[in-house]
Amino acid sequence: MAHKFRFGIQTSRAGSADEWTEKARKIEDLGFSTLFIPDHFGDQYAPLIALATAAGATSTLRLGMLVLDNDFRHPLVLAKELATLDVLSSGRVEAGIGAGWMTTDYEFSGIPYESPGVRIDKLKETLAILKGLWGETPFSHSGKHYTITNHDGTPKPAQKPHPPLLVGGGGKRVLRLAAREADIVGVNFVLAEGMVNPKVAVTGSAVATVEKLAWIKDAAGSRINDIELNMTVFFTVVTEDRMAMAERIAGGFGMPAGDVLESPHALIGTVDQIVDDLQRRREEYGFSYIAFSGDVYEAMAPVVKRLAGT
Repeated sequence: MAHKFRFGIQTSRAGSADEWTEKARKIEDLGFSTLFIPDHFGDQYAPLIALATAAGATSTLRLGMLVLDNDFRHPLVLAKELATLDVLSSGRVEAGIGAGWMTTDYEFSGIPYESPGVRIDKLKETLAILKGLWGETPFSHSGKHYTITNHDGTPKPAQKPHPPLLVGGGGKRVLRLAAREADIVGVNFVLAEGMVNPKVAVTGSAVATVEKLAWIKDAAGSRINDIELNMTVFFTVVTEDRMAMAERIAGGFGMPAGDVLESPHALIGTVDQIVDDLQRRREEYGFSYIAFSGDVYEAMAPVVKRLAGT
């Protein structure tokens, strides 16, 4: 049975504190489930602080990360901060985390940019540590990358057994890890390039997405129906001439216009066409949790009104 539609907005800053809290209220009022923030060192707010501020201005809006870079925080620190945010928001956190990918973040910070295999190994340990520290008894972990010694993590999250874990990525190994360990799997581009370019964009094609979903289903086994599949739409335009718009951006996607229209990472057309595309993609791929990147919440409000909760 298909999961019901949920929608989020991925945004990262505003012009002032008042503008930020007003944005969060508007997103909530328009029927979106979740406010998402990415995690980079460029021109954006620090995600956990910004989400805490948004939590204080709203009552039902869920607080998500697309996604936290595992290399930026020790897992014990992360467990405590996410649990605190969950308690203070009355159980609204969705804990999004990934292995890290953007090379400029590592160049800015001097944090070692280790191989994808090492970063995914570290992420695997972090997921085990988060779940352990959010449990009811003291927890220890002795791994290659992290050590936790008999620590009873507090506060305990408001959500039980823990906040939903969203693990995002596009490569085979990280998606298989997500399928085994996460409540929500965020299907993304293959980001081994360390930057966004047409070579990366083509890994978000419909054909590539089918392959990614096969990896997820194989690794998830019997728990596949419990997993909520998340897709971020990075290009969203309401227009009467969808083909003309697709042709205009085809070069940036590294694929023909027709393939752009089929990519789950793009939504172009009238409101009716976008609604139809989302319903078809849920049927074909299983994507029910849609995050729109950018401040398109007013443009997408009619879509959310028609589909959220169905």
